[in-house]
Amino acid sequence: MNNKKVMVGLSGGIDSAMTALLLQKEGYDIQAVYMKLHNKIKGYHEKNISAGEKISKFLGIKYHILDLTEEFDKNVYNYFVQSYQDGITPNPCVMCNKTIKFGKLFDFAMQKGCDYLATGHYASSDLKYIYTASDLTKDQSYFLAQIDKTIIPKLIFPMSKYSKEYILKEATKISQFQEIAAQKESQEICFVENDYTDILREHTNIDNQGDTLDEDGNIIGHHKGFMNYTIGKRRGFYVHGAHEPHFVKSIDAKNNTITVTKKDRLAIDTVYINNLNMFIDEIEFSCSVKLRYRSKAIDCDVKIDKDNNSAKIVLKENAFGVASGQIAVFYDKNRLIGSGVILQSQ
Repeated sequence: MNNKKVMVGLSGGIDSAMTALLLQKEGYDIQAVYMKLHNKIKGYHEKNISAGEKISKFLGIKYHILDLTEEFDKNVYNYFVQSYQDGITPNPCVMCNKTIKFGKLFDFAMQKGCDYLATGHYASSDLKYIYTASDLTKDQSYFLAQIDKTIIPKLIFPMSKYSKEYILKEATKISQFQEIAAQKESQEICFVENDYTDILREHTNIDNQGDTLDEDGNIIGHHKGFMNYTIGKRRGFYVHGAHEPHFVKSIDAKNNTITVTKKDRLAIDTVYINNLNMFIDEIEFSCSVKLRYRSKAIDCDVKIDKDNNSAKIVLKENAFGVASGQIAVFYDKNRLIGSGVILQSQ
């Protein structure tokens, strides 16, 4: 019998439910916790808490409700809104993992005397480093790239070796899990019900029409308001007499302008980042980098400036639509070795 205590973060979805089940089968002494992070969607918490209660009752484990709405507003929601107001593209899931799930939730687990925190993330760990999951189509290691490396020895990711299809198949064999397994996959950003602009409209006027510029600064059209756009977007703005598609290359929040160009002019081979979070000590190395969650990994050379906690990334092949504010995540094959926030590219 394994007497190690594990706190399982239950989200109301099937991955975290199966995480609890699998760990209990392995003999861990488990308890569960649901985090209340926001009140943006009607009925959101009620549904998830009900699912968590059903799972906890079935497993016979203690179930906590942890209200982190104030911390979430400060560290994730406000950061999300402010980023768009500043003309950059945020990654709220990375920030949530850093400050909330593997910050406040981790602290809660340790305060309750647990040896480990477990979540339903599709990622792997050897208790020293984080690695990609076996199911690469669901791999979420990217979103863990800014967490504190000192807590990795206390993290467990049971989904690491399973495919989503297998998890759903096994869940449907258990009557108490069938309803949860049948529900639609949760959206990527938990507090965005439809479109991110709906959130921004609650705080600011995002439909303030402005000028569309070419790369020389000439006015060549107009747009609906800079917060409606992200780098690489090709629709929703007007360019006089354009016969070829144009794409957003940069955003100037202060002057409410966007600069657009043709696709080949979006290509960049150098990226600058700050707010580094490294899991290795080297300051010059070669690896691969993902510049967005869904983008392919590109081989690159990295040089770190430790004094400024920043780095220069030279890509071995061009990338397109690289956005300030997004996270550049470094991999050594399937091992996560660090990350930083994208500042600029060229």
